[in-house]
Amino acid sequence: MGSNSVDKNSSHIVNIWEVNKDRLDKMHEKISQNPRLLSKAAGKRTCCIFRVPKSLIDINGNLYQPHIVSIGPYHRGEPHLQMIEEHKWRYLGSLLSKTKIIGLTLEDYLKSIHPLEKEARECYSETIHLSSNEFLEMMVVDGCFILELFRKVDNHIRCDPDDPLITMAWILPFIFRDFLRLENQIPYFILERLFEVTKLPREESGPSLSLLALRFFNYVMQRQDDIIESHHDLKGLHLLDMVRSSFFPPDQLECAERVKTPTHIIHCVSKLRRSGIRLNPIKADSFLVVKFRHGVIEMPTITIDDFMTSFLMNCVAFEQCHNSCSKHITTYATFLDCLVNTSRDVEYLSDQNIIDNHFGNEAEVARFINNLGKDVAFDIDMCYLSKLFEDVHHYYRNSRHVQWASFKYTYFDTPWSFISALAAFVLLILTLAQTFYTVIGYVKPNKD
Repeated sequence: MGSNSVDKNSSHIVNIWEVNKDRLDKMHEKISQNPRLLSKAAGKRTCCIFRVPKSLIDINGNLYQPHIVSIGPYHRGEPHLQMIEEHKWRYLGSLLSKTKIIGLTLEDYLKSIHPLEKEARECYSETIHLSSNEFLEMMVVDGCFILELFRKVDNHIRCDPDDPLITMAWILPFIFRDFLRLENQIPYFILERLFEVTKLPREESGPSLSLLALRFFNYVMQRQDDIIESHHDLKGLHLLDMVRSSFFPPDQLECAERVKTPTHIIHCVSKLRRSGIRLNPIKADSFLVVKFRHGVIEMPTITIDDFMTSFLMNCVAFEQCHNSCSKHITTYATFLDCLVNTSRDVEYLSDQNIIDNHFGNEAEVARFINNLGKDVAFDIDMCYLSKLFEDVHHYYRNSRHVQWASFKYTYFDTPWSFISALAAFVLLILTLAQTFYTVIGYVKPNKD
């Protein structure tokens, strides 16, 4: 009994932990802070200029960063971009000297976009730590530089024959690519406002901003003039979005209704050919026009070069970041990635004039295509190629024509395989004939 008794005189010591007040204040301070690297506005439809996700940078390297010219805040002030930065001010001075005759000053430029400042800041996924004066100055300097370069290259205004940005052959190709990098954009409505403000009387009947821009980039895209002219009233969230939208086929918009696709892949070129599916080039206004009928995938020729690789990569990055834009380029990139497994697939597509390779050897093109469709997300059941994925899958699973096509691919795909198959067939016939006559001779021996 004594051993089970409780010592009523024993005391229980309770330690009360007190929160450090400084730590508590810091936690409350962080709670009240707005995110800076990915702002709260980044998920809105109005937000359209993003830092490229690190996952894509790890795959594709420096295809997202400007190489020669900075546009907008993300790469502003970087040392390797200062050469063109100096020429921006020269172009601004040139524009001011022309608009002076209609009474416009630099102050008028700044005042014209001041009402758009808040809207323009919300276009960026990061909080822009620039004062109002600095931000408006950047918009005016960068926007006027773009507009003046468009006008000069279009020969819409007299061009200085000694202007190094025009005459030095290596500069413009870099500018073409830098103007269409996701991190290197200013809002399109800023460009529109500055374009209207700086328009001279003789330009009132001239080309629209979108037409000037598409003509500018057509020096590297090489599309037909009538295709460019048809987009004279095209708009976008920024230049990358506007040029990207110009490739959208009017009859191949995103699916309005969900189509349940039985598979999320299309097999590579080699497997498709063994199943009897052929790939043929067609003429179309856009490389996005892909069709499948009667066992044939029809695709327009796409040029793979330094410009197009950069453009496609940045389009995919934009579509991955913007929450409500269509996923046309991402869909096409995934489709290409499915088609190409090895350099032999690229070689076949090149032989068929579906890929016009100005980028490197077949292995380098295959690597680019595989990276283009890597780690991307989109709803395949709602994409513009969902029906094509479904039809190709159904055709591929049809065993009757697949077996016959596989036989033809194995034995009749090349002259050498045909000759080998023919030689084997002749040898088989001769062997059977020899066996037949040997048996006949044994069954019916010659009579003396």
